[in-house]
Amino acid sequence: MKLGEGFYSLAAALGLSLSVLFFYGCSSQSNRRTASSPGKVSASTGAVYSFNNDDTTKFQVFKLPKEVVGPRLKFIQGGRAVLGSQEQDIMGFRDNIERTVTVASFYMDETEVTNVDYKEFLFNMKSRVSADSVLKLQPNDRVWDGLLSYNDVYATYYFNYPGFNFYPVAGVSWTQANVYARWRTIYVNELSREQNKLDSALSQSQLIERGAVFPDYRLPNEAEWEYAAKAMIGTQYMDENQENGRIYPWDGRGPRNPYNIKRKSRQGDFLANFKRGRGDYAGIAGSISNDGDIIPTNVYNYPANDFGLYNMAGNMNEWVQDVYRPLSFQDFDDLNPLRKDGVFDDASNYNTTMISDEFRVYKGGSWRDVAYWLSPGARRFLHQDSATNHIGFRCAMIAVGGRDR
Repeated sequence: MKLGEGFYSLAAALGLSLSVLFFYGCSSQSNRRTASSPGKVSASTGAVYSFNNDDTTKFQVFKLPKEVVGPRLKFIQGGRAVLGSQEQDIMGFRDNIERTVTVASFYMDETEVTNVDYKEFLFNMKSRVSADSVLKLQPNDRVWDGLLSYNDVYATYYFNYPGFNFYPVAGVSWTQANVYARWRTIYVNELSREQNKLDSALSQSQLIERGAVFPDYRLPNEAEWEYAAKAMIGTQYMDENQENGRIYPWDGRGPRNPYNIKRKSRQGDFLANFKRGRGDYAGIAGSISNDGDIIPTNVYNYPANDFGLYNMAGNMNEWVQDVYRPLSFQDFDDLNPLRKDGVFDDASNYNTTMISDEFRVYKGGSWRDVAYWLSPGARRFLHQDSATNHIGFRCAMIAVGGRDR
């Protein structure tokens, strides 16, 4: 049998008309397929797709829904990044030397998780777990206590009073932050299923095929967090040229707004909520150029960076996924780096109990930190079950495809 005859016989056996095959062969090159517009026939065979959920006799293709991300998430376009501190290593740790890596595109919360966000989490968890378990998820209000200060008042008011609803949640450990992220994944997907009237019998894999399930909310890894904080996209001019580097999530060599361009603040205004010096948390009352905030403040109170993210410096430090190791920046893979454990840098190499797989990195600087810690490259660490009044968190989500170029 000749090749041409075999082709036509196969077409007849498959029940495909030659006109369909001929039409598709002539037109496919001009019809660009996308996840949102996959076409009506197969690009490989010309067979007609099924778009009817009840028709199991034909291959079914699911179009990507228009809304593929959760509320409050900002798209962070991936690319090359130079991680590490561009400030002097005053601590002498040498644990954040500069390293060039590539970070894939992802999504990140535009703000830190707020008190009202966390209250919603606790409320919903009451119907899912025992009262004892909910109690373990409560923020630790005692992080505000001080033997020689009057900060104890915030232990009563900071999390509970409505005036603090949109302030970043404090007193939450790395472990609690991860439980919040897992709950948020479950709850948002439950709402999505209800709103789209999806069959409750559909499995997780079937929901993923339909594009009807959100990827997991999670803590960003250290590389993602630092890449998103610097937002070097704002320094770009022409193809892959960057006008300047960045010490902070904004242009300039200091924490003040150097010029009144692109930002909803005046020239000379501070661009973050931080400690200006020993005993100086907010400057002098009445000043028009101080940060004015003595403790954490509303998550939208300072200008967003060029990715649209608020408070990537100051206000609250933020937990990230990574286990802390001094040699991470030397050991990292150069694509989507993440330290999951102590591989290649075992805790036994260090004569201290402060190095183990239970110590996690936090970044960003806070209301009680001096400007040095506002640099996205700066890194510190704390036990994953510890909580303080200066560490909060925000969530991230992988970008799983479908954004047409």
